[in-house]
Amino acid sequence: MTPKELKQILQALVEHGVNELTLETPDYKLTVRRGGEVQVVSVPQVQAPMLAAPPAEVPAPTPPVPAAPAAEPKPQAQTEAQDDCPGCVEVRAPIVGTFYRAPAPDAPPYVKEGDRVEKGQVLCIIEAMKLMNEIESEVSGIVKKILVENGEPVEYGQPLFLIQPV
Repeated sequence: MTPKELKQILQALVEHGVNELTLETPDYKLTVRRGGEVQVVSVPQVQAPMLAAPPAEVPAPTPPVPAAPAAEPKPQAQTEAQDDCPGCVEVRAPIVGTFYRAPAPDAPPYVKEGDRVEKGQVLCIIEAMKLMNEIESEVSGIVKKILVENGEPVEYGQPLFLIQPV
């Protein structure tokens, strides 16, 4: 199981409000508990496991209709942000979580608008299920716009930064 596949599983747990999940194959066993610990036992390279459908009671409280209209303004906002900076590269959230501009509340932010960044440089942290995930720049360039406020929740694929490649 790759780290990307594990992040997708964690994201699904958060989105569906599942508190515990156990995946078991002949090659490995994975147990994930929200607010608890993650255990991985004997993890060789295998194809991604198929996620079982969530229990019947989970979809009922989750109203899919309000989520669809809320998602519609985001592409417009993304387009508008991209229009403000033609040729800029959007750095998007790879997971759902809480956006932090600095490694600690009293620490300076990783980057500010106007800063020059190199490919692979840490731009921010997204906290997901008490795990801190460093988000790195995909290109070398200048940070033209920071699209999210510190401490705000972010969705998968949401634009975080606009970077003008140089």
